[in-house]
Amino acid sequence: MNRIRTLAPGLAAALLVALCARWVHGLLPPVLAKALGEVLFAVFLGLLVSNLFRLPPIFAPGIRFSFQTLLRLAIVLLGASFSFAQVAAIGGKALVMIIVLMSLALWVAHALGKRLGVRTELATLIGVGTAVCGNSAISATAPVIKAKDEDVSFAVATNTIMGTIAVFAYPILARVFGMSDAAFGTWVGSAVNDTSQVVAAGFAVSEAAGHVATLVKLTRNALMGFVIVGTAMLYARRDGTHTQVSLLKQLQKSVPLFVLGFLLMAIINSLGGIAWASRILGRNVGADLVAASRFLILVALAGVGLGTNVAAMRRTGPRPFLLGFVTATLCSLTSLGLIRLLGPAGR
Repeated sequence: MNRIRTLAPGLAAALLVALCARWVHGLLPPVLAKALGEVLFAVFLGLLVSNLFRLPPIFAPGIRFSFQTLLRLAIVLLGASFSFAQVAAIGGKALVMIIVLMSLALWVAHALGKRLGVRTELATLIGVGTAVCGNSAISATAPVIKAKDEDVSFAVATNTIMGTIAVFAYPILARVFGMSDAAFGTWVGSAVNDTSQVVAAGFAVSEAAGHVATLVKLTRNALMGFVIVGTAMLYARRDGTHTQVSLLKQLQKSVPLFVLGFLLMAIINSLGGIAWASRILGRNVGADLVAASRFLILVALAGVGLGTNVAAMRRTGPRPFLLGFVTATLCSLTSLGLIRLLGPAGR
Protein backbone atom coordinates (compact mmCIF):
# COMPACT_ATOMS: atom_id res chain seq x y z
CA MET A 1 0.00 0.00 0.00
CA ASN A 2 2.86 2.37 0.74
CA ARG A 3 4.26 1.65 -2.72
CA ILE A 4 0.90 2.37 -4.32
CA ARG A 5 0.51 5.62 -2.41
CA THR A 6 4.01 6.65 -3.49
CA LEU A 7 3.34 5.98 -7.17
CA ALA A 8 -0.27 7.17 -7.34
CA PRO A 9 0.23 10.95 -7.86
CA GLY A 10 2.71 10.64 -10.71
CA LEU A 11 0.85 7.77 -12.37
CA ALA A 12 -2.41 9.69 -12.16
CA ALA A 13 -0.77 12.72 -13.76
CA ALA A 14 0.71 10.63 -16.59
CA LEU A 15 -2.63 8.89 -17.16
CA LEU A 16 -4.52 12.19 -17.26
CA VAL A 17 -2.06 13.69 -19.74
CA ALA A 18 -2.30 10.56 -21.91
CA LEU A 19 -6.11 10.71 -21.96
CA CYS A 20 -6.02 14.41 -22.84
CA ALA A 21 -3.54 13.71 -25.63
CA ARG A 22 -5.77 10.99 -27.07
CA TRP A 23 -8.79 13.31 -26.88
CA VAL A 24 -6.98 16.18 -28.60
CA HIS A 25 -5.62 13.81 -31.25
CA GLY A 26 -9.14 12.54 -31.87
CA LEU A 27 -10.30 16.06 -32.72
CA LEU A 28 -7.88 16.31 -35.65
CA PRO A 29 -8.98 15.70 -39.26
CA PRO A 30 -8.24 12.06 -40.26
CA VAL A 31 -5.39 12.97 -42.63
CA LEU A 32 -3.68 15.13 -40.04
CA ALA A 33 -4.30 12.55 -37.31
CA LYS A 34 -2.46 9.92 -39.36
CA ALA A 35 0.48 12.25 -39.90
CA LEU A 36 0.77 13.40 -36.28
CA GLY A 37 0.86 10.48 -33.86
CA GLU A 38 -0.87 10.85 -30.52
CA VAL A 39 2.39 10.19 -28.68
CA LEU A 40 3.64 13.59 -29.85
CA PHE A 41 0.70 15.24 -28.10
CA ALA A 42 1.38 13.20 -24.96
CA VAL A 43 5.00 14.37 -24.84
CA PHE A 44 4.17 17.99 -25.59
CA LEU A 45 1.25 18.15 -23.13
CA GLY A 46 3.47 16.61 -20.48
CA LEU A 47 6.14 19.19 -21.24
CA LEU A 48 3.60 22.02 -20.93
CA VAL A 49 2.29 20.78 -17.59
CA SER A 50 5.70 20.14 -16.05
CA ASN A 51 7.24 23.40 -17.23
CA LEU A 52 4.30 25.77 -16.75
CA PHE A 53 3.54 24.36 -13.31
CA ARG A 54 6.28 23.25 -10.97
CA LEU A 55 5.28 19.73 -9.98
CA PRO A 56 6.03 18.83 -6.35
CA PRO A 57 8.56 16.03 -5.70
CA ILE A 58 5.68 13.73 -4.72
CA PHE A 59 4.94 13.24 -8.44
CA ALA A 60 8.44 12.05 -9.34
CA PRO A 61 8.22 8.32 -8.36
CA GLY A 62 5.03 7.69 -10.34
CA ILE A 63 6.28 9.58 -13.38
CA ARG A 64 9.51 7.59 -13.32
CA PHE A 65 7.51 4.34 -12.94
CA SER A 66 5.36 5.20 -15.97
CA PHE A 67 8.41 5.68 -18.19
CA GLN A 68 10.39 2.72 -16.91
CA THR A 69 8.09 -0.13 -15.83
CA LEU A 70 4.96 0.59 -17.89
CA LEU A 71 7.08 1.14 -20.95
CA ARG A 72 8.80 -2.24 -20.56
CA LEU A 73 5.42 -3.95 -20.26
CA ALA A 74 4.17 -2.10 -23.35
CA ILE A 75 7.14 -3.28 -25.41
CA VAL A 76 6.55 -6.90 -24.40
CA LEU A 77 2.90 -6.67 -25.47
CA LEU A 78 3.92 -4.98 -28.72
CA GLY A 79 5.64 -8.19 -29.75
CA ALA A 80 2.20 -9.71 -30.37
CA SER A 81 1.89 -7.62 -33.55
CA PHE A 82 5.12 -8.88 -35.12
CA SER A 83 5.72 -12.02 -37.16
CA PHE A 84 9.02 -13.21 -38.52
CA ALA A 85 7.14 -14.64 -41.51
CA GLN A 86 6.64 -11.06 -42.70
CA VAL A 87 10.33 -10.90 -43.59
CA ALA A 88 10.01 -13.79 -46.05
CA ALA A 89 6.77 -12.40 -47.51
CA ILE A 90 8.44 -9.47 -49.25
CA GLY A 91 11.43 -11.35 -50.67
CA GLY A 92 15.18 -11.22 -50.16
CA LYS A 93 15.73 -7.97 -52.07
CA ALA A 94 13.63 -5.90 -49.69
CA LEU A 95 15.26 -7.54 -46.69
CA VAL A 96 18.71 -6.64 -48.03
CA MET A 97 17.57 -3.06 -48.57
CA ILE A 98 16.19 -2.80 -45.04
CA ILE A 99 19.36 -4.15 -43.43
CA VAL A 100 21.54 -1.77 -45.50
CA LEU A 101 19.38 1.25 -44.63
CA MET A 102 19.18 0.35 -40.94
CA SER A 103 22.96 0.00 -40.78
CA LEU A 104 23.41 3.29 -42.63
CA ALA A 105 21.05 5.18 -40.32
CA LEU A 106 22.78 3.93 -37.18
CA TRP A 107 26.27 4.61 -38.56
CA VAL A 108 25.46 8.10 -39.87
CA ALA A 109 23.70 9.10 -36.65
CA HIS A 110 26.70 8.14 -34.53
CA ALA A 111 29.39 9.44 -36.89
CA LEU A 112 27.66 12.77 -37.51
CA GLY A 113 26.59 12.99 -33.89
CA LYS A 114 30.23 12.98 -32.81
CA ARG A 115 31.05 15.79 -35.25
CA LEU A 116 28.09 17.86 -34.12
CA GLY A 117 28.77 17.26 -30.44
CA VAL A 118 25.46 15.46 -29.85
CA ARG A 119 25.36 13.14 -26.84
CA THR A 120 25.93 9.51 -27.81
CA GLU A 121 22.66 8.37 -26.21
CA LEU A 122 20.64 11.00 -28.10
CA ALA A 123 22.40 10.15 -31.37
CA THR A 124 21.58 6.48 -30.77
CA LEU A 125 17.88 7.24 -30.22
CA ILE A 126 17.70 9.37 -33.38
CA GLY A 127 19.50 6.65 -35.34
CA VAL A 128 17.27 3.88 -34.02
CA GLY A 129 14.14 5.94 -34.64
CA THR A 130 15.20 6.51 -38.25
CA ALA A 131 16.41 2.95 -38.77
CA VAL A 132 13.55 0.92 -37.31
CA CYS A 133 10.09 2.14 -36.36
CA GLY A 134 10.17 5.66 -35.05
CA ASN A 135 8.79 6.40 -31.62
CA SER A 136 8.26 2.74 -30.65
CA ALA A 137 11.94 1.98 -31.29
CA ILE A 138 13.00 5.12 -29.43
CA SER A 139 10.83 4.14 -26.47
CA ALA A 140 12.14 0.59 -26.47
CA THR A 141 15.81 1.56 -26.79
CA ALA A 142 15.84 4.37 -24.22
CA PRO A 143 15.83 2.19 -21.08
CA VAL A 144 18.41 -0.17 -22.59
CA ILE A 145 20.98 2.63 -22.98
CA LYS A 146 19.80 4.54 -19.88
CA ALA A 147 18.97 7.65 -21.91
CA LYS A 148 17.82 10.82 -20.16
CA ASP A 149 14.19 11.94 -20.35
CA GLU A 150 15.14 15.00 -22.37
CA ASP A 151 16.97 12.77 -24.86
CA VAL A 152 13.80 10.75 -25.38
CA SER A 153 11.70 13.90 -25.77
CA PHE A 154 14.14 15.39 -28.28
CA ALA A 155 14.38 12.13 -30.24
CA VAL A 156 10.57 11.75 -30.37
CA ALA A 157 10.18 15.38 -31.48
CA THR A 158 12.90 15.03 -34.13
CA ASN A 159 11.44 11.75 -35.40
CA THR A 160 7.93 13.18 -35.61
CA ILE A 161 9.01 16.36 -37.40
CA MET A 162 11.03 14.41 -39.98
CA GLY A 163 8.18 11.94 -40.51
CA THR A 164 5.56 14.66 -40.80
CA ILE A 165 7.57 16.40 -43.51
CA ALA A 166 7.86 13.05 -45.29
CA VAL A 167 4.09 12.45 -45.21
CA PHE A 168 3.54 15.51 -47.39
CA ALA A 169 6.79 15.55 -49.38
CA TYR A 170 6.97 11.90 -50.49
CA PRO A 171 3.65 11.77 -52.41
CA ILE A 172 4.59 14.96 -54.24
CA LEU A 173 7.99 13.55 -55.14
CA ALA A 174 6.35 10.31 -56.31
CA ARG A 175 4.39 12.29 -58.90
CA VAL A 176 7.49 14.22 -59.93
CA PHE A 177 9.55 11.04 -60.35
CA GLY A 178 6.68 9.08 -61.95
CA MET A 179 7.22 6.18 -59.53
CA SER A 180 5.18 2.97 -59.73
CA ASP A 181 3.05 1.93 -56.78
CA ALA A 182 5.47 -0.88 -55.88
CA ALA A 183 8.51 1.39 -56.07
CA PHE A 184 6.88 4.18 -54.08
CA GLY A 185 5.56 1.75 -51.45
CA THR A 186 9.03 0.25 -51.06
CA TRP A 187 10.57 3.73 -50.77
CA VAL A 188 8.12 4.91 -48.13
CA GLY A 189 8.20 1.66 -46.17
CA SER A 190 12.00 1.57 -46.06
CA ALA A 191 12.77 5.26 -45.50
CA VAL A 192 9.96 6.94 -43.50
CA ASN A 193 10.25 6.66 -39.73
CA ASP A 194 6.98 5.93 -37.94
CA THR A 195 4.41 3.31 -38.94
CA SER A 196 1.49 5.75 -38.90
CA GLN A 197 3.44 8.13 -41.13
CA VAL A 198 4.31 5.30 -43.54
CA VAL A 199 0.65 4.31 -43.83
CA ALA A 200 -0.42 7.93 -44.34
CA ALA A 201 2.16 8.60 -47.06
CA GLY A 202 1.64 5.25 -48.81
CA PHE A 203 -2.14 5.39 -49.04
CA ALA A 204 -1.97 9.06 -50.07
CA VAL A 205 -0.77 7.82 -53.47
CA SER A 206 -2.81 4.62 -53.90
CA GLU A 207 -4.13 1.59 -52.04
CA ALA A 208 -1.55 -0.66 -53.73
CA ALA A 209 1.30 1.64 -52.70
CA GLY A 210 -0.10 1.74 -49.17
CA HIS A 211 -0.14 -2.07 -48.89
CA VAL A 212 3.47 -2.40 -50.13
CA ALA A 213 4.62 0.39 -47.82
CA THR A 214 2.92 -1.21 -44.82
CA LEU A 215 4.38 -4.64 -45.52
CA VAL A 216 7.93 -3.30 -45.92
CA LYS A 217 7.52 -1.23 -42.75
CA LEU A 218 6.32 -4.23 -40.76
CA THR A 219 9.47 -6.06 -41.78
CA ARG A 220 11.53 -3.22 -40.33
CA ASN A 221 9.42 -3.42 -37.18
CA ALA A 222 10.01 -7.16 -36.93
CA LEU A 223 13.75 -6.52 -36.73
CA MET A 224 13.42 -4.10 -33.79
CA GLY A 225 14.30 -6.72 -31.21
CA PHE A 226 17.58 -7.55 -32.93
CA VAL A 227 18.52 -3.87 -33.16
CA ILE A 228 17.82 -3.39 -29.45
CA VAL A 229 19.83 -6.49 -28.55
CA GLY A 230 22.76 -5.28 -30.66
CA THR A 231 22.58 -1.79 -29.18
CA ALA A 232 22.50 -3.19 -25.64
CA MET A 233 25.58 -5.32 -26.32
CA LEU A 234 27.50 -2.40 -27.86
CA TYR A 235 26.74 -0.15 -24.90
CA ALA A 236 27.68 -2.88 -22.45
CA ARG A 237 30.98 -3.39 -24.27
CA ARG A 238 31.61 0.38 -24.33
CA ASP A 239 31.00 0.60 -20.59
CA GLY A 240 33.37 -2.30 -19.99
CA THR A 241 30.81 -4.58 -18.39
CA HIS A 242 32.16 -7.49 -20.38
CA THR A 243 35.07 -8.05 -22.72
CA GLN A 244 36.39 -11.60 -22.94
CA VAL A 245 33.27 -13.57 -22.18
CA SER A 246 31.10 -15.90 -24.18
CA LEU A 247 28.26 -14.69 -26.38
CA LEU A 248 25.78 -16.26 -23.98
CA LYS A 249 27.16 -14.24 -21.07
CA GLN A 250 27.11 -11.12 -23.24
CA LEU A 251 23.43 -11.69 -23.92
CA GLN A 252 22.73 -12.37 -20.26
CA LYS A 253 24.36 -9.11 -19.22
CA SER A 254 23.28 -6.97 -22.16
CA VAL A 255 19.69 -7.97 -22.90
CA PRO A 256 17.00 -6.75 -20.49
CA LEU A 257 14.15 -9.14 -19.70
CA PHE A 258 11.59 -6.98 -21.49
CA VAL A 259 13.53 -7.36 -24.76
CA LEU A 260 13.46 -11.13 -24.37
CA GLY A 261 9.77 -10.85 -23.58
CA PHE A 262 9.23 -8.88 -26.80
CA LEU A 263 11.05 -11.52 -28.85
CA LEU A 264 9.12 -14.31 -27.12
CA MET A 265 5.79 -12.66 -27.93
CA ALA A 266 6.85 -12.29 -31.57
CA ILE A 267 7.77 -15.98 -31.71
CA ILE A 268 4.44 -16.98 -30.14
CA ASN A 269 2.63 -14.89 -32.73
CA SER A 270 4.70 -16.39 -35.54
CA LEU A 271 3.82 -19.91 -34.39
CA GLY A 272 0.11 -19.11 -34.29
CA GLY A 273 -0.26 -18.82 -30.53
CA ILE A 274 -2.05 -15.46 -30.65
CA ALA A 275 -4.45 -16.70 -33.35
CA TRP A 276 -5.19 -19.84 -31.27
CA ALA A 277 -5.98 -17.73 -28.21
CA SER A 278 -8.26 -15.54 -30.33
CA ARG A 279 -10.26 -18.57 -31.48
CA ILE A 280 -10.57 -19.93 -27.95
CA LEU A 281 -11.65 -16.60 -26.44
CA GLY A 282 -13.79 -15.50 -29.37
CA ARG A 283 -12.06 -12.13 -29.82
CA ASN A 284 -9.01 -10.67 -31.49
CA VAL A 285 -6.40 -11.14 -28.76
CA GLY A 286 -3.62 -9.70 -30.91
CA ALA A 287 -5.55 -6.48 -31.47
CA ASP A 288 -6.32 -6.27 -27.74
CA LEU A 289 -2.66 -6.68 -26.81
CA VAL A 290 -1.53 -4.11 -29.37
CA ALA A 291 -4.19 -1.63 -28.20
CA ALA A 292 -3.07 -2.11 -24.60
CA SER A 293 0.56 -1.68 -25.65
CA ARG A 294 -0.14 1.53 -27.53
CA PHE A 295 -1.98 3.04 -24.58
CA LEU A 296 0.78 2.06 -22.16
CA ILE A 297 3.31 3.68 -24.51
CA LEU A 298 1.11 6.77 -24.57
CA VAL A 299 1.09 6.91 -20.74
CA ALA A 300 4.84 6.26 -20.64
CA LEU A 301 5.62 9.06 -23.07
CA ALA A 302 3.30 11.38 -21.15
CA GLY A 303 5.54 10.54 -18.21
CA VAL A 304 8.58 11.39 -20.31
CA GLY A 305 7.12 14.82 -21.01
CA LEU A 306 6.21 15.33 -17.36
CA GLY A 307 9.73 14.42 -16.32
CA THR A 308 11.52 16.59 -18.88
CA ASN A 309 12.96 20.02 -18.21
CA VAL A 310 12.61 22.31 -21.25
CA ALA A 311 15.60 24.36 -20.10
CA ALA A 312 17.75 21.25 -20.41
CA MET A 313 16.39 20.62 -23.92
CA ARG A 314 17.07 24.24 -24.86
CA ARG A 315 20.68 23.78 -23.81
CA THR A 316 20.86 20.84 -26.21
CA GLY A 317 20.35 23.24 -29.12
CA PRO A 318 19.35 22.64 -32.78
CA ARG A 319 22.07 20.14 -33.56
CA PRO A 320 19.96 17.02 -32.88
CA PHE A 321 17.39 18.27 -35.40
CA LEU A 322 20.16 18.72 -37.97
CA LEU A 323 21.39 15.23 -37.15
CA GLY A 324 17.92 13.77 -37.68
CA PHE A 325 17.42 15.64 -40.96
CA VAL A 326 20.75 14.55 -42.46
CA THR A 327 20.29 10.93 -41.34
CA ALA A 328 16.75 10.74 -42.76
CA THR A 329 17.76 12.41 -46.04
CA LEU A 330 20.74 10.10 -46.64
CA CYS A 331 18.59 7.04 -45.92
CA SER A 332 15.90 8.30 -48.30
CA LEU A 333 18.37 8.88 -51.14
CA THR A 334 20.06 5.52 -50.53
CA SER A 335 16.67 3.80 -50.59
CA LEU A 336 15.93 5.32 -54.00
CA GLY A 337 19.30 4.11 -55.28
CA LEU A 338 18.71 0.57 -53.99
CA ILE A 339 15.22 0.45 -55.53
CA ARG A 340 16.70 1.49 -58.87
CA LEU A 341 19.45 -1.13 -58.53
CA LEU A 342 17.49 -4.07 -57.09
CA GLY A 343 13.91 -3.27 -57.98
CA PRO A 344 10.96 -2.75 -55.61
CA ALA A 345 9.83 -5.24 -52.94
CA GLY A 346 8.27 -8.49 -54.06
CA ARG A 347 9.64 -8.38 -57.59
